Amino acid sequence: MDTSAIQEDVGKTTISTEVLHKIARLTTLSVDGVCRMASFKGSFEKILGKEDYEGVKVQIRDNMVFVEIFVVLISGLNVRDISREIQSRVSRAISEIVGMEVGGVNIHIMDIDFSA
Repeated sequence: MDTSAIQEDVGKTTISTEVLHKIARLTTLSVDGVCRMASFKGSFEKILGKEDYEGVKVQIRDNMVFVEIFVVLISGLNVRDISREIQSRVSRAISEIVGMEVGGVNIHIMDIDFSA
């Protein structure tokens, strides 16, 4: 389990990357136009029973969070607008909830669901 530590005057707060995965995933799923999270190459989350990780990769470098999000979108909506909304909401959620700076949120549209 990866963690990030935030040094404070009275001690240290450690944040697991599991927390960041959940924030990114749940925030993404709340955006209109997102059908579901998508698996990515090398992703074994469902097999391992870790669906909270599905569709999200998180890295922490120099106390900054970098997120890769893999999604399936609903057809008939503007892909660029949905992607920007995901980026904005995920970045804001991580910053507000855990107080870490977000270095980037990259969106990967893996499919479009025409049946939704």
